Amino acid sequence: MAAGRDVIRFEVTAFSRGTRARRGVVTTPHGTFETPAFMPVATAATMKGLTPDQIRSTGSQIILNNAYHLMLRPGAERIAQFGGSHEFMRWNGPILTDSGGFQAWSMTEGTRMSEEGVEFRSFVDGSKIMLSPERSIAVQNAIGSDIMMAFDDCPPALAREEAPDDPQLSRKRRSRPEDHQRRLEDAIDRTARWLERCIRAHQRPSEQGLFGIIQGGTDLALRTRSVEQICAFDLPGFAIGGVAVGESPEEIHRTVAEVAPMLPADRPRYLMGVGYERDIVAAVRAGVDMFDCVLPTRNGRKGYAFTREGPLRIRNARHTVDPTPLDPTCDCLACAGGFSRGYLRHLFMAEEMLGPTLLSIHNIRHFQRLMVDIRTTIVDDAWPSFEARWPVLQAPAHAPDAGLGNPSRSQATEGAP
Repeated sequence: MAAGRDVIRFEVTAFSRGTRARRGVVTTPHGTFETPAFMPVATAATMKGLTPDQIRSTGSQIILNNAYHLMLRPGAERIAQFGGSHEFMRWNGPILTDSGGFQAWSMTEGTRMSEEGVEFRSFVDGSKIMLSPERSIAVQNAIGSDIMMAFDDCPPALAREEAPDDPQLSRKRRSRPEDHQRRLEDAIDRTARWLERCIRAHQRPSEQGLFGIIQGGTDLALRTRSVEQICAFDLPGFAIGGVAVGESPEEIHRTVAEVAPMLPADRPRYLMGVGYERDIVAAVRAGVDMFDCVLPTRNGRKGYAFTREGPLRIRNARHTVDPTPLDPTCDCLACAGGFSRGYLRHLFMAEEMLGPTLLSIHNIRHFQRLMVDIRTTIVDDAWPSFEARWPVLQAPAHAPDAGLGNPSRSQATEGAP
């Protein structure tokens, strides 16, 4: 009970005969959500420009908050004074919190990692902060999320010759090839030790469940070792971490396909920080149940829209007099509401707030519609017709019209200053 094992319940309701995909329901203290599930990211107890009702209109059943950002501003203790994040942000459904460790390591200069935790300077006031497993759990206990993530050590991907397109994964933070293996080994062992401390520090096991995180990079032997270490604890769920920190899509798909089946079949499996439609579908087919990413809202604010045919950039001049909606098949507030591409382009060119709001709503709904169709396809076991309904799965990962960036560990960037 110390990790909230009985607080989070998972029931598998259907299996795909031709893949490892499964459909299910997760029950939490604040309601249920269907799996496979996509969790939009409300990093600082908000999705920029969206109200809770607008988020609900997209079909989102569970959202994500980030402990790092809420710890720094407004402070977890202040959120607790309001009755926790559910009351604070007026969201009455399930909430998952990321532990904040990756953000503490990746988002500020001069960070120091030790066995105690990660020492960094606040981007709010420059003060020095030590984020340890105990502090992370205390923050998440105060936030009051339904699902908490254990404090883990998430190393970067192996260094490459080309610079990544995510500035938070700069070359200086990426391991050199000769040091990478040792760094991975240290990370999985430290993650296991930190998990023990997280479990001991958990003060609300009757109200919040704690998920463990598997590390190991793209090394199958190390992933197997991490699974053995983390799954030795009787936790209500498990996550695959460290596969959206600079790896190629092929590496992500291979690693997830190998690791997901190793995780307990009676617990939800969560792939952290992924991602694009094709990544989600590949992971679902491998047996993953939960996903999160900032792509829908971050790119929506920048004028990028996701559609079944592929992404598009609404600022492009070719949309100036286009009377069609973003996606004629979409039932979101933007598309079903009759807002044309021409009007949406005008909003962005005029820097009107409504533009980012409408594209964010549309993008979240796009991913939720994908999940609804996936859940139906699992029951029907009709993958060929599913892929025909989603041409984006066959399109290049970055369509010429899109210019979409690398999502990386999604929670790291959504609330960045």
